[in-house]
Amino acid sequence: MLDQITSWIAALLTAVIPGYGVDPTPVYNGYVEGEFVHVAPSVTGRLNTMAVSEGDIVVAGQFLFDMDSTKQRAALRAANFRVAQAEANLRNLETGSREAEIEVIRASLAEARAARDLARTTLERTENLFRNNIVTEAKVEADRTALQQAEAHVSQLEAQLKVAELPARDEQLIAAQATLKAAQAEADLAAAQLDDMHVTAPTQGLVEKVYFEAGEVAAAGTPVVSILPPDALHVLFYLPEQERPDFSIGEVLDLSCDGCPPGLTATITRMASEPQFTPPIIYSREQRTRLVYRAEASLPRDSGLLPGQPVTLERRK
Repeated sequence: MLDQITSWIAALLTAVIPGYGVDPTPVYNGYVEGEFVHVAPSVTGRLNTMAVSEGDIVVAGQFLFDMDSTKQRAALRAANFRVAQAEANLRNLETGSREAEIEVIRASLAEARAARDLARTTLERTENLFRNNIVTEAKVEADRTALQQAEAHVSQLEAQLKVAELPARDEQLIAAQATLKAAQAEADLAAAQLDDMHVTAPTQGLVEKVYFEAGEVAAAGTPVVSILPPDALHVLFYLPEQERPDFSIGEVLDLSCDGCPPGLTATITRMASEPQFTPPIIYSREQRTRLVYRAEASLPRDSGLLPGQPVTLERRK
């Protein structure tokens, strides 16, 4: 009897009140989240110039800020000097002694040969005089010794000239080449460190936040500027445990929010594989104990939504 009365009242309410008894379309509340690109210096230093302000639109490669580079410029100059020194040393080893040094040896050798020829002539004259009993044997031995000394001097200078005209040994060349390569690598590193002082935008987007001003010291890795790329917005929402199997990656959902134009959509790009408790900032007190799955949905570039903005999603009809 009670069941009949309940059914009769429900039928009467359905006839009188439009929509009574019809299950409402489930909606899923969430909020817009942005994936910011944080731009930071690679070394600790003082900001020299800040070229952008909050709200600016930048393109990839656009100059953002630079750091004081006094030390880096000095390091690069020193590295370039070491390269020049290593190159000169290698050229010297490859070509032998300098031409002026070789000319000095050649002149000394010519003088020594002339002295040798004179000593040979003197010895021949002395030997003739000795045969005619005009000079003593001691004189002959003295002139013969002088000729031997002159010939030894000529041989010594000839050897010096040969060594001066030869390049260095292979081991010396290998060591000099390695020294040059190390100096060039140091110069490349110094140039890269100097280039790091000039920071450009890694992507296009909106300058959301500027954390430092010119003259302040920023630590290495500390964000100085944050950029919001145009395609970096997505909706974060949660699917109830019993409804998650009905959704799939790539599904398009209708999106609405206060002040939003009609026709907005969001595409599911990610769904968590492990459940969690419902965040209280989204669901009511009665729903906080439910297990839900975190999900993300991408937004079109021209959505006009902002990070942190609350939205409502529902399945397309």
